[in-house]
Amino acid sequence: MPHLREATEDDAAAIAGIYAPYCETTPITFETESPSAEEIRGRIAKVLPLYPWLVGELDGRVVGYAYATRHRERAAYRWGVDVAIYLDGGCHRRGIGRALYSALLPMLVAQGYYTAYAGITLPNEASAGLHRAMGFEPVGIYHGAGYKMGAWHDVVWLEKQLQPLPPAPAEPISAAQLRESPAWADALRLGESLLQP
Repeated sequence: MPHLREATEDDAAAIAGIYAPYCETTPITFETESPSAEEIRGRIAKVLPLYPWLVGELDGRVVGYAYATRHRERAAYRWGVDVAIYLDGGCHRRGIGRALYSALLPMLVAQGYYTAYAGITLPNEASAGLHRAMGFEPVGIYHGAGYKMGAWHDVVWLEKQLQPLPPAPAEPISAAQLRESPAWADALRLGESLLQP
């Protein structure tokens, strides 16, 4: 049975393995060299205290992951987050991406975030289709934003309003605080309910 759970630093090698082909053979990510498992371990350790990082497993093997990070540095941006999702090349169109986002996005709502942003290198219809299905809408294109694999690539930015904007928002809570609330387990259950055996 497919399964969702929080990532741990022990998942670093599996995540690095999923991510490497995107770095080495596609312009989907603008990283040009695959990060090592140790580098991924550091990224996970940096993200987890503040934001969710989830993995999807199939037969005990990590086959996809999704996470959130800070959108921009300046303080007034702190109610928005960037999200990213990557799947093992053999696990597309199996509902794992939708399940991961269906767990991640409610977690962000429970933390007190209001907008999620995603950047997609064009063309990438698989990612664009998933984001459309999850309610993301395009807000603009960075033309010729990156040069990789002998060509310039555009990046489309999308946003999803997670909840209505209040006149005076409370400070977002950390992922560490969220894990102590029922909303964490509820969101994981929601995502898992979309997975097929």
